[in-house]
Amino acid sequence: MGITDLLCRALQEKSLDILNSMDFVSTTKALLHTLRAEGYDILLMIVQSVCENNGIEIPDMNACYRSATGRSCHQRNSITFEHHYRFDVFHDAIDFQVEEVLNNRFNDGAVELLRLSSALEPRDNFKLFNIEDIYKLAEKFYPNDFSGQELHYLRSQLEHYKFDIIHHERFQNISTISELCRRLVENEKTQYYHLIDRSIRLVLTLPVSTATTERSFSSMKLLKTSLRNKMEEELLADSMIIYIEREFTAEIDTDSIIDEFYSMKNRRAQLQ
Repeated sequence: MGITDLLCRALQEKSLDILNSMDFVSTTKALLHTLRAEGYDILLMIVQSVCENNGIEIPDMNACYRSATGRSCHQRNSITFEHHYRFDVFHDAIDFQVEEVLNNRFNDGAVELLRLSSALEPRDNFKLFNIEDIYKLAEKFYPNDFSGQELHYLRSQLEHYKFDIIHHERFQNISTISELCRRLVENEKTQYYHLIDRSIRLVLTLPVSTATTERSFSSMKLLKTSLRNKMEEELLADSMIIYIEREFTAEIDTDSIIDEFYSMKNRRAQLQ
């Protein structure tokens, strides 16, 4: 959990830093592989120390392991406690993180999408700007959003954009794609670079398809518990919105909501 914490925090940011996030994916994988190869003995020493300090019995690691079903070690090919904890528990937990979580969520297609999207990053005065990468991003990943003619015109806009926006004094020292999008609107550049603006807005939806979705499922687990398993969809959706956007709803005055609800029509019960 300590190894994956930095990556999790980066992916939960509302303004996703694509380059740093992909770096964290690579470093997380490398650290997990190192942990798998070298971390078991260190972990075992720590566990043994904790057990000794708290009077917890430690099994003989060379003894035959007996499963919870009560089967003898002969039925499990004489597997020892050492083998069980190292391979069946420690290695399996790490392999699950690498294969099921990291490799499945960050497959070759997802990695390429994020890499091509980074060509729109304005940081360091558009250091990563690349016409071919932006064109390939629109052509390969957003074919329904750009027609063949628009793709041809997109390349033409990118050629002008390269000399206009990148060297324009009003677009210097920008660090995020969202800030770039706002700056294009403020300077009325979107009417000339509407296809580039469309590409930027499509890239800005990437955090919505990752962090916000994960937050929604996490919120659902907290709200729809076993005691609330009959909650209707409308109430669940309203409750989730309030929970997810709690930094905004915290500023809402509850009394003002009651007053507005009370003033809508006459009611038998007195709310005030």
